[in-house]
Amino acid sequence: MCKGANVSWETETLMGTPPVPSTWERIIPRAAISHIGLFVALMLYTGGGGLVFRALEYPAEIAKQDYLRDRLLAERWNLIRVVSDYTFNGTEEMTVEKILSEQLAIYEKVLEEASGSGLAFEVDRNFPALEEKWSILQAVFFASTVLTTIGYGNIVPETFWGRLFCIAYALIGIPLTLTVIADLGRAFATVVSMIAKQLPEMPKICNRVSKANPAGQRSLYAFWAVCFLFVYLSAGAGLFKMWEDDWSFYDGFYFCFITMTTIGFGDLVPKRPKYMLLCTFYILIGLALTSTIIELVRRQYARSWQQLRALSGPLADTLRRLGDAGRGVDVSALHNDLRKVLTVVTMPRFSGGRDALNEKRQLEWEAALEAVIKNMTSPLPAQQKPPIVQIVIYESSV
Repeated sequence: MCKGANVSWETETLMGTPPVPSTWERIIPRAAISHIGLFVALMLYTGGGGLVFRALEYPAEIAKQDYLRDRLLAERWNLIRVVSDYTFNGTEEMTVEKILSEQLAIYEKVLEEASGSGLAFEVDRNFPALEEKWSILQAVFFASTVLTTIGYGNIVPETFWGRLFCIAYALIGIPLTLTVIADLGRAFATVVSMIAKQLPEMPKICNRVSKANPAGQRSLYAFWAVCFLFVYLSAGAGLFKMWEDDWSFYDGFYFCFITMTTIGFGDLVPKRPKYMLLCTFYILIGLALTSTIIELVRRQYARSWQQLRALSGPLADTLRRLGDAGRGVDVSALHNDLRKVLTVVTMPRFSGGRDALNEKRQLEWEAALEAVIKNMTSPLPAQQKPPIVQIVIYESSV
């Protein structure tokens, strides 16, 4: 009986009936498994790198803080001793001022180094550390800034092995991060196309404009993509405003924009460690969105520039010769007007009338105008040279 069941299954498979997918494949399609796998691999690589950075840099951080704390206490007591000794011994005022200024300069230098290392100026508590620079969450966040090439610069590896590991870690992780960002961008594009198919149909006038002018449709897509990017940045700005007590909405938006464009000045960096993982996730998704939208806008710029450069061929040469032939004639205005006409033609146009005859005439006018500009920008045919007539005169002595 089992053998017959096996034969029946093989027969159905050979006849083209697909096998029944498993429960896992029903929940998550096979196409999405690769995207999720890449993203999980990057998350594990980021977390592992953060743990390694902490193991290499945290002991050095503690040792540096202990050294600066001891030095700060020593210089502080030296300053107190100098003040007390030279004040009560009746030393001349000029000598006391010179010695105090020298000792104070040393103490201020040590204070600056201690402040840069995160020590608080609390003498009663023996100058405690404000926060751990290389905590687990901070180290993971630093690893994500390395992989995304943002590099805020608020914390950096200072040991030899930490810097060496950073080089090797970046060489392997940056290509992986770029692959994940590109994969997420393709996934976003697929999701957007699927959502667009489910949306209700656009009005007839919009469909007419899209079919009549594909360049305008691409411009419209680029515009909506930039609007969506600003919405994403605004959402992140609102979150950072809630997380950071001293940040305004403008500070959050500025930080999100500088981060998503991988500029990374480092003048504003989140300080709440418990939100670092969410911040890392937000940055990674935002980089995928930003790179996709920037590429879309770049392609639109490239198409527009190619269309504008079409006027720099034979037509521009003709205008230049016209200006040389007729002195005092300004052809730059004409050239700029033609560029404006070409730009207007490539932009989306919406007709306000509802009359079908008016719409037909509008389409005919646009087609005629585009044909005229195309004819103007086409290469001039080679002119045939007039035949050369040679006249020979013989002179006779007769």
